[in-house]
Amino acid sequence: MDTTAGGSGGSAPDGEAVPSDAADRRRQQRGWYFYDWACSVYSTSVLTVFLGPYLTDVAKTAADAHGYVHPLGVAVRAGSFFPYCVSASVILAILVMPLAGSAADRTGRKKPLMGAAAYLGAAATTGMFFLDGDRYLLGGLLLIVANASIAVSMALYNSYLPQIALPEERDAVSSRGWAFGYASGALVLLVDLLLFTAHDSLGVSEGTAVRICLATAGIWWGGFAVIPLRRLRDRRKAGPAAAGSGQGWRQLAATVRDMRHHPLTFAFLVAYLVYSDGIQTVISQASVYGAEELDLSQSTLIMAVLLVQVLAIGGALGMGRMARAYGARRTILISLVAWTATLVTGYFLPAGAPVWFFVLAAAIGLVLGGTQALSRSLFSHLVPRGKEAEYFSAYEVSDRGLAWVGPLLFGLTYQLTGSYRTAIVSLIVFFALGFALLARVPVRRAIQAAGNPVPERI
Repeated sequence: MDTTAGGSGGSAPDGEAVPSDAADRRRQQRGWYFYDWACSVYSTSVLTVFLGPYLTDVAKTAADAHGYVHPLGVAVRAGSFFPYCVSASVILAILVMPLAGSAADRTGRKKPLMGAAAYLGAAATTGMFFLDGDRYLLGGLLLIVANASIAVSMALYNSYLPQIALPEERDAVSSRGWAFGYASGALVLLVDLLLFTAHDSLGVSEGTAVRICLATAGIWWGGFAVIPLRRLRDRRKAGPAAAGSGQGWRQLAATVRDMRHHPLTFAFLVAYLVYSDGIQTVISQASVYGAEELDLSQSTLIMAVLLVQVLAIGGALGMGRMARAYGARRTILISLVAWTATLVTGYFLPAGAPVWFFVLAAAIGLVLGGTQALSRSLFSHLVPRGKEAEYFSAYEVSDRGLAWVGPLLFGLTYQLTGSYRTAIVSLIVFFALGFALLARVPVRRAIQAAGNPVPERI
């Protein structure tokens, strides 16, 4: 059982407290960091680097003479198949996440639900080893399952933050979690780069090397997920849990109604929904843009993403320190300006010039981790007590909620114009609108309205 806090302890669900024992808090925080360490490899090696270009090539192999594949009888340009699958995965995640969050708050059993989502996603990722030839439909299915699973598991994982960190600790704890994830992604990506560049000497084809990299990301995800699942503790609810297949949707409806009583929390979620979609789309489509529009090799793309991962570690920690000096909201707003400038620069990058692509990757790395980490910690202050998993499911829905719109816009723009440059620059709207919406949110009043203590600097 958690130690009941006195004095400096923070609030947690059902009147329980964040452990006042610093050693106990640190132990849970270190375990919590390791889920970022485990699953970030999927986001880096699979979604950002290898799967987009590889699945696009598989779809092109299966395409007809006009360059179209026909999933479910619908004509789709092969180059648009990957972003459409990302959109489909997000829609599935949106349907499942609120059910998982409400079930976790209702029963107090987050870990079994988080574990089920984590291992389903890890299994689907490992299964990508069998994606070869013209099996684009298999690739699309595995992508949809894995991407939806990571979204569900992250919603539950994020909801632990208010339970393991005092209010004044959360920016730092959240930033460390993201830094762990980027360090993990960089380490595995470095090994992937060595395997990919040496595939001939190892006696494997380029495609086989890619499939090995995809599968090992799933094995890594599943292996390290054991650590947070052992160290984090559930807070069991007193009394029997409600049952029934419709309970999750009834709880979701109740959550939506409850959020009407917290309009400033809702306003933050809307802003986050918009700019997070831009971030997610840039991450998932950057390799496709580099390979198809800028004519860069797979090795160049891997090195660029490795650069992003390394710089994102320092970026997450550095922006965490900026937040202590200037406040989380102001720091996030600065990062959104940087994102907009990065996309404008990306539009003008010359083809076949890897140096400029590395410069762009460096800019992304410096703001990527901090934007995500500070958004997570800022939201943790806006959650009413006892509703962490439920509200963090809404947060993750916001993280993914319009994330189908960005890839869809990207895919449609390419389908209509045949230009990836036009597709990439169209994403500026998400950062500009997100900035405008976030600038209007009075975060101190929002924290007070949620019934939480206001940190000195927010």
